[in-house]
Amino acid sequence: MAAYPSGVIEMDDGVLLRTWTTGQGATPVVMLHGGPGVPDYLAPVADLVDDLCVVHRYDQRGTGGSGRVGERLLSRHLRDLAALLDAWGHDRVVLVGHSYGTNLAGYFLLAHPERVAGLVLLAGPFLEPWRDAHRAAQRARRTADQQARLEELDATAARTEAQEIEYLALSWCTDHADRARAWEWALAAARALRPINYAMNAHLNAAMRAEPLEARVPELKELLPSGAMIIGGAGDSRPAGALRRLGARLDCDVDIIADAGHFPWLEEPDRFAASFRAAVARQLR
Repeated sequence: MAAYPSGVIEMDDGVLLRTWTTGQGATPVVMLHGGPGVPDYLAPVADLVDDLCVVHRYDQRGTGGSGRVGERLLSRHLRDLAALLDAWGHDRVVLVGHSYGTNLAGYFLLAHPERVAGLVLLAGPFLEPWRDAHRAAQRARRTADQQARLEELDATAARTEAQEIEYLALSWCTDHADRARAWEWALAAARALRPINYAMNAHLNAAMRAEPLEARVPELKELLPSGAMIIGGAGDSRPAGALRRLGARLDCDVDIIADAGHFPWLEEPDRFAASFRAAVARQLR
């Protein structure tokens, strides 16, 4: 079996990407974290399947331990992923995306269908219309004081470190269905995932608005690997109905986990682990 050490891999423009590899097996899985503009956080998800397969993770450029220089284009991120597959020596892989990472997986499938052996989409992609329902749920989950404080911090030109942590926690606490632990989880993420690359976030979101996946769903359906699956949380502030609609359009299985939010492995770990392991296992070949 080939060895895939964790470390850094240099891209063709000289940018170094931080990578991790765990597990063993013939069929590789590559995990794509969300954001955009935050580093990888999918180690707990990788741990659920690295007894079944090799699992690669990486900080997308501009985040975490990866270089922050160079292009901010979506096409550049697709080239990065293709280059990583080459560096790892894989012709085809199973892609596992979470949140924005599901969008990245979709665009990669469109660009390089020959390299995608399987697909597991976690909490995304959310195709329009969904944003109005998401914003309404966010407002409903914040108190009036929390909403006012969020707006105050959002208007602050140069936030201190403490203010940035508070701002992110206020932004992210609505992701969780478990309202008793939502602040705890959001605060932990706010402390761990900084600094946020806001410029990268803005550029990639603009690119997705300019070339929306919604317009290419028929192509995605034609290219979708057999056994692809969408897993989401019924308690996500983003509407689970949007995932069900996408699954119907793709003719793809969808599992919506009750009492789970945007990070279902936190709130329903056993239920999520069973669904996720089954989704990955049926695509290993």
